[in-house]
Amino acid sequence: MKEKNTKRLAQLGLLTALSLIASYIELLIPMPIGIPGVKLGLANLMIVWTLYAMGPKEALAVNGVRIVLSGFLFGNLSMILYSLAGAAVSFVFMYLAKRSGAFRMAGVSIIGGVMHNVGQLLAAMLVLETGSLIYYGPVLLLAGLLTGFLIGVIAGEVWKRVHIR
Repeated sequence: MKEKNTKRLAQLGLLTALSLIASYIELLIPMPIGIPGVKLGLANLMIVWTLYAMGPKEALAVNGVRIVLSGFLFGNLSMILYSLAGAAVSFVFMYLAKRSGAFRMAGVSIIGGVMHNVGQLLAAMLVLETGSLIYYGPVLLLAGLLTGFLIGVIAGEVWKRVHIR
């Protein structure tokens, strides 16, 4: 029993470290779109993986730790706030989509990408006290759809080859 818990903790640590590395790599990749909030979502690869391989509690823990650490290491308090808002909304919908059984990994990831952007947009509208940011919505939704699909396909392919048991 103790060995199993140790293995699980090591896997969570590895997934957290990988998601933190993915967050850093993402900061190094310039996005030519020029719209704040649009990014690849590389760390979501590990979150989707953890959701499927280990469960919702573990995925939530990996995501939370990654957001706080990457915010303090590579960003600021504002980045943490927006990331947490996006991650919270995204996670709820990814969990519900996975639990429903109606979606494959790519579908769950697409929902996560879109809802992450919705969560960040809502947070920005609250913080800045303006509804005019809603005009970013279509671009952010399209970006979430495309990046969510890409991350979901990659996660599905990795899943086929390297499933942690």
